[in-house]
Amino acid sequence: MIRVAINGYGTIGKRVADAVTCQPDMTVIGVSKTKPSAEAYIAKERKFPLYIADLSKKEAFEKAGIPVAGSVEEMLSACDIVVDATPGGVGAKNRALYEKAGIKAIWQGGEDHEVAGFSFSSSCNFKDAIGRDYARVVSCNTTGLCRIIRLVDSEYGVKKVRATMIRRGGDPGDIKRGPIDAIVLNPVTIPSHHGPDVQSVLPDIRITTTALIVPTTMMHMHVVQMDLKQPGKRERIIELISKNPRIGLVRRETGITSTAELKEYVMDLGRPRSDLWENGVFEGSISVDEDDLCLFQAIHQEADVVVETIDCIRAMMGTITEAEESIALTNYSLGFTPIR
Repeated sequence: MIRVAINGYGTIGKRVADAVTCQPDMTVIGVSKTKPSAEAYIAKERKFPLYIADLSKKEAFEKAGIPVAGSVEEMLSACDIVVDATPGGVGAKNRALYEKAGIKAIWQGGEDHEVAGFSFSSSCNFKDAIGRDYARVVSCNTTGLCRIIRLVDSEYGVKKVRATMIRRGGDPGDIKRGPIDAIVLNPVTIPSHHGPDVQSVLPDIRITTTALIVPTTMMHMHVVQMDLKQPGKRERIIELISKNPRIGLVRRETGITSTAELKEYVMDLGRPRSDLWENGVFEGSISVDEDDLCLFQAIHQEADVVVETIDCIRAMMGTITEAEESIALTNYSLGFTPIR
């Protein structure tokens, strides 16, 4: 049984913790928070041992009725691997803690590639992660891009990718971010960071990305165009997507044309927190003109990296050595198959 610690119990951390508890080969030995909060109460309800970075705040937690199991250092001493889900920029500072504890560590895409020296995507470089001490699961947008690019590249070869990320302004529970009434270029310069981030996983892919932020909280939307090395067929692209365990197909017949409707759909399916762990590729958008492929795909920023993190844990621990096996086990344990 792999003993997993989650340092940071927020948007991603709480989802990773729940996903770990569903796996037959993993257990959560603890989660961490910096102050009493709604998430700290949820950790208590989930019966996750709660650890804190600053023990001088222990009294504040206990006054709030939240028991403290100990310090973050004590949590690290009891685990095999830690998932760092702290805010972007904080995780890099924690590396010294993990090195001192002599444990393996996984960071999220809010950190730079250099924090681990290796960036992970389940369907792209699972074998390269086997036995590593440190890895970074790439961001939600990069995860979504890597999945679809790898799928198409494996079939036809990809000469060039151009993608625009239409990004949500903030997560649903985030009341401090915007914009409220604007479309913000993020960044103004081209490329955005997503292209180089894709190349940290798929170094041979030529890609140019642009990004902008809009006033929504539901999901991101990608506009993707690929130049293929061989002429493609729309029917074959749909077939490949329909067989992929991490890419969903939003069928025309559903009538779904927006991220809001897609989120409602997965909620009605009974998904925890209405999470869309897979890419949501809109069937009606798939267009193939000889060597030119275009499509829209929705990416749930709170969810798609969670399943990748579970696979990364297995690869680094060396308990499973085939990506397909880990992906299948993760999906089965969470009780989901991609939307079709």
